[in-house]
Amino acid sequence: MSAFFATNEAVLSTAERFATGLAQVGLTAGARILVTVDQKWESVALMWACLGLELVPIPVSPNLTETELASIRLDLDPALELLSWDEQEGLAMSVRTPIQRVPHCRPIHLTSGTTGRPKGVWSRWWTPELAQSALAEEVELWGFTDMDINLVVSPLYHSAPLRFALNTVISGGDLLVPPRFKTGEIAALVREHSPTTMFCVPTHLKRLLNDLPEADLRAFASFRLVVHAGAPCPAELKARAIGQFGRNVLAEFYGSTEGQFTVCHSTDWLERRSGVGIARTNRTMFVDESQQLWCIVPPWATFEYFGDPERSAMAWQQTENGPAFTVGDLGRIDPDGWVHIDARRTDLIISGGVNLYPREIEAVLERHPDVTDCAVVGRDHPDWGQESVAIVVGATNAIELTT
Repeated sequence: MSAFFATNEAVLSTAERFATGLAQVGLTAGARILVTVDQKWESVALMWACLGLELVPIPVSPNLTETELASIRLDLDPALELLSWDEQEGLAMSVRTPIQRVPHCRPIHLTSGTTGRPKGVWSRWWTPELAQSALAEEVELWGFTDMDINLVVSPLYHSAPLRFALNTVISGGDLLVPPRFKTGEIAALVREHSPTTMFCVPTHLKRLLNDLPEADLRAFASFRLVVHAGAPCPAELKARAIGQFGRNVLAEFYGSTEGQFTVCHSTDWLERRSGVGIARTNRTMFVDESQQLWCIVPPWATFEYFGDPERSAMAWQQTENGPAFTVGDLGRIDPDGWVHIDARRTDLIISGGVNLYPREIEAVLERHPDVTDCAVVGRDHPDWGQESVAIVVGATNAIELTT
């Protein structure tokens, strides 16, 4: 068995050994922990341990700069920081401490919207009943069971891949977490372990379909569920992916770090060849007079931007059918309830499923002494969907600015 594979018992036992170390730190329930998340199954175990002790992890990329970390500290005031694997591994004791297996909140994931400044999305605490409802909704939609092996190909500090991994192990399934996405290595792991589920972005699909020979792709028949989201998927690519995986295997959802809006099953998409599906169970979609999309959600799907009541208020409105939120995307809904996205959040560049914020990049360029003015825009990219391009005025050049 590959070192990247972990049985459910291995993940649970590691989580409970992490729980012993975390308990010895002496944090009170509800304390926030800033955690850099490496691409390994042990990171999922650490997230589970935090949540199982009613501690709130703030998962972040290991590649954040000190300036970016300082901003997060200022806004979220973590009680503990675990910013290296060595620190994290040192918490894993030999003795196991039982954890609460169904979390009573979500991790605080960071999203910047159109501002480029991270905001923490906080689910708030759930009652045991709401916690069970949140899990049951995911299990009903995606069918997680103890027979699943979840292949993780997207960074675990993002909300969707971590959610799929956690829901898999909570449901009794196993994990397969390679440290990087290289199509040949992924194909070898699929042949060895026969994973059953995968969350990905369109860039992953394109690289798999373009890079791998038919002999390698045949091994992907082990999947019962392949879900893509995170960026628009070109119709031609989606049709190819449906042809490869099957209309009953490939699915899509439209969502954000803040919450999930729709589900799009391939059989329905093939009838239209556009759009992102219909509202998920327990949700209702509508558009306002400015064509902004809103989603009415159940109690376990509400959130706030931590420590930012003004932004939280802007994201929510109360309707006669319950609370509704928006992330500012523009779209339309046809008479059958099928949702179409016409414009993502203003100026946002989505590259390989990752949000790039022009203003953030411009701020870095403007610090260069020879840059007089600059603007960052997105343009189409054959692999990533989009890439960022900087237009610079000043006595400098591209080589100097990128080295």
